[in-house]
Amino acid sequence: MAPRTLLQFFHWYYPADGSLWNEVAKASCDLAAMGVTDVWLPPAYKGASGQQSVGYDSYDLFDLGEFDQKGAIATRYGDRTGFEGATKALRDAGIGVILDVVFNHKIGADEIEPVRVRRTNPDDRNQIEDEAFEAHAWTRFTFLGRQGQYSEFVWDSRCFTGVDHVEQPDEDGVFRLVNEYGDGEWHDEVDGERQL
Repeated sequence: MAPRTLLQFFHWYYPADGSLWNEVAKASCDLAAMGVTDVWLPPAYKGASGQQSVGYDSYDLFDLGEFDQKGAIATRYGDRTGFEGATKALRDAGIGVILDVVFNHKIGADEIEPVRVRRTNPDDRNQIEDEAFEAHAWTRFTFLGRQGQYSEFVWDSRCFTGVDHVEQPDEDGVFRLVNEYGDGEWHDEVDGERQL
């Protein structure tokens, strides 16, 4: 395999002014001349914090800065047109594009739902209380700004195994949802999350 040089083209404190995609496009030829072979870009989709989001608070993976959701159309880094221009400029310069995407959680639901949950010990998630109770949780994602474009799928409490906040009672913690996926143990990758 030929040697590769990866450049992370973002940082946590990048300004929320929508300028990153344009900056990437302008720098693409210079990066190639320096020997950069691949560029790592931040999450391009809409986060729960709208234009303030750095992208790790995943809300809508289909909104790349195209829809008016979470208080903005553009993401922190720019709009869809800018994103497409940036990735094209990188590819045209012979640079590979690596996109950061968070698939394993969502935040910023649009609606609250009644749910059944079991409390879990946050220090050892294998310790789940036997008794379930009724509560409400922000688990329904309808993406009203997108109105079904690209995907009509609506996320709801059946799509998740746990939440970190419930209402009625109002409580923060780790809660195992009781749903068709069962109310038993966590998936192998989750149940090992213990404080040492």
